[in-house]
Amino acid sequence: MAFTLAALLATGAQAAPAFTGIQEEVANVERAFAATMKARDHAAFVSFLSEETIFETGERAQRGKKAVADGWKKFFDKPDAPFSWEPDQVDVLPSGTLARTSGPVYAPDGKLIARFNSIWRLEAPKTWRIVFDGGSEVCR
Repeated sequence: MAFTLAALLATGAQAAPAFTGIQEEVANVERAFAATMKARDHAAFVSFLSEETIFETGERAQRGKKAVADGWKKFFDKPDAPFSWEPDQVDVLPSGTLARTSGPVYAPDGKLIARFNSIWRLEAPKTWRIVFDGGSEVCR
């Protein structure tokens, strides 16, 4: 019995989260955003940014679409992506206009290196754009 419970807990910890409705819509937007890194497509990355976006990367926040686009260009310069990410948590306000995504960030070798946290705003029908982004390194 204890072995079965432990096996179920271990399996549950590795299972992909089940999102529904608007959560799934936002999760898919986050996945498409992450795919821009894998595809090495900086222009597509920029298309997900709100004009008002703020990214907490490094010592100083990058404020505004142009600043974030310029600051993140370096991550798209090399042929291989320097990291990848995917959502494992999605929360949406009851109004359906603001959402938070969070999940693991991986090094190219698959090692967990951080967690991201992003806030998405519905700026037009079916058009989610990121307004806040930040993360934290995992404890070693």
